Amino acid sequence: MNETTIQKNLELGEILSGMGRVMVAFSGGVDSALVLKRAQEELGDQVLAVVVASELFRKQEFEDAVKLAEDMGVAVYKTEIKELDNPDIVANTPDSWYYSKKMLYTHLNELAERMDYPYVLDGMIMDDLDDFRPGMRARKEAGARSVLQEAKIYKKEVRELANELGLPVWDKPASCSLASRIPYGIEIDKQKIEQVDQAEIFLAKIGFPQVRVRHHDNVARIEVTPEEITKLVEQRDSIHLKLKSLGFTYVSLDLRGYRTGSMNEELPESVLKSV
Repeated sequence: MNETTIQKNLELGEILSGMGRVMVAFSGGVDSALVLKRAQEELGDQVLAVVVASELFRKQEFEDAVKLAEDMGVAVYKTEIKELDNPDIVANTPDSWYYSKKMLYTHLNELAERMDYPYVLDGMIMDDLDDFRPGMRARKEAGARSVLQEAKIYKKEVRELANELGLPVWDKPASCSLASRIPYGIEIDKQKIEQVDQAEIFLAKIGFPQVRVRHHDNVARIEVTPEEITKLVEQRDSIHLKLKSLGFTYVSLDLRGYRTGSMNEELPESVLKSV
């Protein structure tokens, strides 16, 4: 580990140790896992991992997050939010990400006040500053703390530190809301979320862990890493059969390959710069 990363880790520890008692919004991904582990090291039993079940995230992600926090020996609080009850989220506009995060942070703040935790922490990192992240506005309004950003830690450093600390998710692929697979302007509903969820679970089982299935009405647009495109084409018949059974008429392959936030590519520059 280089000196810069070591120094940033020390700074992270100083930030956390000064908080005394914290609630961590824990998704089970590598970023929030690093926050939780370092908070535990600095604050001991004054740390609570809050794992939130959401209609827009895979159930397995929730269960894995609970298990990881328990395996780490951190107190866990399980809760849920109902995003599909909010018309601003269902509308699926670029602002829907703001309303989704606003619902989450509002819920976390209510829990923190009730349980007497003065700080709510999330896992946002420096890389998030370069992406389209309307949720950062909701975080700022809620007063949550992104301690990895405060310590100026990037994803590469997160993975390096997580590996050093023995966290099993140090190399876990990034995951995000299943709603991100649906084009802006198309309303989100349980059926679309379920179609995407089952399609991606199937593809992961047959050897494509880094995958996105974008939902374009009756068309499924599959993104896998460029290195795996040939392998996917070789299995096209079974893939088409499975996705057709889920309700898709056509199954396509995105030749650009896997990339996060590909639905944002249709957004005008003015929208991207407004966040």
